[in-house]
Amino acid sequence: MEQIYTIPLNEAFDEVTAGEGKCECALCVLERRLEENELDLILGASMMEPAIRIKTNAAGFCRTHYKKMLGMKNRLGLALMLESHLDELKKALSPTPIDALRGKKGEHFSRAVAKKEESCYVCERVAFHMARSMANLAAMYAADEAFRKKYEKAPLLCLPHARAVLEGAKRELSGKSLAAFTDVTLGIAFRYMDALREDVSFFCKKFDYRYADEPWGNAKDAPVRAADFLTGKGE
Repeated sequence: MEQIYTIPLNEAFDEVTAGEGKCECALCVLERRLEENELDLILGASMMEPAIRIKTNAAGFCRTHYKKMLGMKNRLGLALMLESHLDELKKALSPTPIDALRGKKGEHFSRAVAKKEESCYVCERVAFHMARSMANLAAMYAADEAFRKKYEKAPLLCLPHARAVLEGAKRELSGKSLAAFTDVTLGIAFRYMDALREDVSFFCKKFDYRYADEPWGNAKDAPVRAADFLTGKGE
């Protein structure tokens, strides 16, 4: 029986194995949906919750997520969060009296800014949900035959998500189950990599006049798909 925690994974793999649309990593699809959900929440229902505001005041957001929120409709909501975040940030950046006495005001400021640059509320939330999803995926593969068939039909797994899946599986599976899951996962990754290598090679050949009249086939967007495969698909 499908449970709440299995639904997002099933939906993501359903989308990429349906045989329609672009070839895509199901876990990139899942990660994008999680990110969209967090952004909708943070500028909507969660915006004024005190517990959430405390976290956003402390963590702030990365450049990517500031840009995405600026592109959404609720700039007032973002401004309200920025108002309290800037107050919190000023406290964190301001040197302590001891730093001032030791002549280390600049060092304190630099450390605090560096810490801020590594912090993002949305990134942390998405990473938390993705880590749980990786563990759930391995457990579902072992226990759910329908999902197992879906996973085995996946057209690709990008390299970052293939790594995350295998690391999650080590915590959930063992022995023959782990070995079988590893073989399937590597098979998905390498099968796509081999086809991608051929497409990239043909993309290069198309710039040779001898191949000018040859049809592009799947090669026209090969560099884009290669970047997505190597790094995960961003938006």
